[in-house]
Amino acid sequence: MNIIISNSSDKPIYEQITGQVKNMIMTGQLKEGDALPSMRTLAKELRISVITAKRAYEELERDGFITTVIGKGSFVRAADTRLLREEKLKQVEGLLSAAVSLAGQSGISREEVEEILTIIYQEA
Repeated sequence: MNIIISNSSDKPIYEQITGQVKNMIMTGQLKEGDALPSMRTLAKELRISVITAKRAYEELERDGFITTVIGKGSFVRAADTRLLREEKLKQVEGLLSAAVSLAGQSGISREEVEEILTIIYQEA
């Protein structure tokens, strides 16, 4: 599992881990049943505390992306399409929010943004 931690990021390390693991699951890089490294192994590989790795795995489990079997490890859960859709909606909302903010700063009207979005949808 290739996770990159940025010390200059505003996001806490555990959020960086959960975001990247969720993305790997949503894009199919990690599939149902795939084993994740143990918390200790992940902590050692990323040079972080085991507590941070544990928090990331707890978040992933709480959000329904992984399941942990005591004595065996953590594994990718079966994809819940509603959960994946919700994650994608949150990503789209964040990107659109940034676009609207930039448009507002640049004097671009809502109508112009909607027109751009319509054109992009037609080309997709």
